[in-house]
Amino acid sequence: MNFNDFPHKTNKKIRILEINKAYYPHVGGIESLMRQYSERLSETDNTETEVLVCRENFGKTYSERINGIHVVRAGSLGTYFSCPVSLSFIKLFKKMSESADTVHIHFPFPLADTALLLSGYKGRVVISWHSDIVRQKRLMFFYKPIMKKLLNRADCIITATQGHISGSDFLPEYRDKCVVIPYGINPGEYLSIKRAPILTEKCTYNGSVKVFFTGRLVYYKGVEVLIRAFTKLKNCELFISGTGVLESKLKEMTKKYNIGDIVHFLGFLPDEQLKQAYADCDIFVLPSSAKSEAFGIVQLEAMVYGKPVINTRLDSGVPYVSIHGRTGFTVAPSNPAQLAKAIDILAKNKKLREKFGKNAAMRVKNNFSEKDVIQKLRDVLEDDGGDI
Repeated sequence: MNFNDFPHKTNKKIRILEINKAYYPHVGGIESLMRQYSERLSETDNTETEVLVCRENFGKTYSERINGIHVVRAGSLGTYFSCPVSLSFIKLFKKMSESADTVHIHFPFPLADTALLLSGYKGRVVISWHSDIVRQKRLMFFYKPIMKKLLNRADCIITATQGHISGSDFLPEYRDKCVVIPYGINPGEYLSIKRAPILTEKCTYNGSVKVFFTGRLVYYKGVEVLIRAFTKLKNCELFISGTGVLESKLKEMTKKYNIGDIVHFLGFLPDEQLKQAYADCDIFVLPSSAKSEAFGIVQLEAMVYGKPVINTRLDSGVPYVSIHGRTGFTVAPSNPAQLAKAIDILAKNKKLREKFGKNAAMRVKNNFSEKDVIQKLRDVLEDDGGDI
């Protein structure tokens, strides 16, 4: 699909209803994107966005304004199998969609599929397909027919890379509906921070090459693989930012392998300190082991500072962000030996790190600029009708 194929836009005010499980201040990649989309789209006079999400824990419906965006949090009975349970969400969806020109659903969120199909909504439906549902295999037996109805109903399906389409178990047959709009960042927001040696000052040994990872400490991030890789490395120190259910297990691993002196757990880092860590590292690693890692915005956040990235060859968008042999290395997932070799090559070759880093910063500027991404998104969401 080509952006030039979209019909001419009218001057009427376009109302967009953004749908997801959660919204800021919830911390998460999709939630951050949804906030970015909602706020940036509303910066023009002809676009109005509203947000409908669920409360994460048991509680009644309430609404609020966050940075000018009307956010409604539907009452919830709690979250089960990573999905909120909320009858009020279905009722609110029907009510709020009545005045919407476009409903923009962030997938996966099975409750949204159900609400849309029950609402009788006749307007434009756009899906941002962030990831296949990977872990809940048994639930997919029951959910798949509903999901297929959603995909059939959708006017357009947005993916962040071609890898999201080709690596999906479901999207290839809907390829004609898909349009690629990458995630984007504003380089100026990153490059304007006050630099600080936030990692260097924590190094155990002078002159160590600083390897950085940030993300939730959960199964698909591959941090266990990264720690095993460090048993094979010299003159490197690993810095891990983030929290999660595997934190205790990972710390025990460093004790077991006797590498506690070169593996540093930083916990949760506030936004500015996180950016300082990106700027201070020598190599950024995203060792994800399952395609639940669909893109990895953290790669862009490291690349904007001119850092080489080591990622993994997943059937998702991950290897489409940082390119093997140009902005870093791409290795097989769940392979400590291959990961260690890639880190070792970069650790020993400062000129190669600088070359990859320079290419990485240029790639962000040319392909992942927030301004360009939002304009492409606006073109899709504000389409005034007609077949695509």
